[in-house]
Amino acid sequence: MKSAWIEGLRSVALTVPDLAAAEAFYTRTWRLDVAGRGTDMLYLRGSGSDHHLLALHAAPGTPRIRQVTLRAREASALAAIAQATLAAGGTVERAPAPAGDPAGGTSLLIRDGDGRRIEVVHGDARRVADDPAPPDQPLRLAHAVLNSHDVAATQAFFERALGFVLADRTRIMAFLNCDADHHSIALGDTDNDALNHVAFLMPSLDAVMRGGGRMQDAGHAIEWGPGRHGPGDNAFNYFIDPFGIVIEYTAEVQQIDDGYRAGAPADWTWPAGRVDQWGISPPPSARLKQAQREVLFATSASSL
Repeated sequence: MKSAWIEGLRSVALTVPDLAAAEAFYTRTWRLDVAGRGTDMLYLRGSGSDHHLLALHAAPGTPRIRQVTLRAREASALAAIAQATLAAGGTVERAPAPAGDPAGGTSLLIRDGDGRRIEVVHGDARRVADDPAPPDQPLRLAHAVLNSHDVAATQAFFERALGFVLADRTRIMAFLNCDADHHSIALGDTDNDALNHVAFLMPSLDAVMRGGGRMQDAGHAIEWGPGRHGPGDNAFNYFIDPFGIVIEYTAEVQQIDDGYRAGAPADWTWPAGRVDQWGISPPPSARLKQAQREVLFATSASSL
């Protein structure tokens, strides 16, 4: 179930009102490392080979998501995606050109019909992954979940413009696949178009649990979890960062291939009172549900 064009999810760019506080939290508590700096910008990496997983930009007010960055399989994919974006009802904000961040490479910027900004890069720098990986540090991004007031239309765009394939559909979410990971993008069936959350892949289930303990020690409650999801079969712990952004530690994401059969909502139901496979997780907190509606995409040039 591979996209012909997209290799995977590389990074997410967000705005935060206090870059120094963000650096302190994401390095000391969330356990990322600084990969680079710019004017009012900070790039943070995990222990894997991606140059950075988060690009944080200083901006006043409520955090906004600037873009989701995907990595193309081949350089020729950028032109193909640009053409497919227009055919799918999106816009090309910037044709393929040198990327503007320290990872380099060539970058294409597109928007879907609802204004979500998606960057596709090829030839960006990769680093030698830490060996062995620190036992409690994120390796890479696992997935980003985007809310959509029209999931069918957003799904169609990701399929037509970027080559994603539906892995599973539940009552409230569409899981989209581009490579071996069950999903790299998921779409939340809601009445808004906010960032739902960003998931960071940990090296083990033990790391997910120890990360939860570390977050609680630092005063950040587990807002949902621990538990194990249905689609994707991944273990999870959800948190809210100091600025209201929902972040997840996850591990053991299901690996799938062309033989995987996409499930429908009827395939993903739980007994009454359950919200995960194990049956041990309480429901998501009210605070989490509200935070999953607050981080909107930056839609105008002035907000970027």
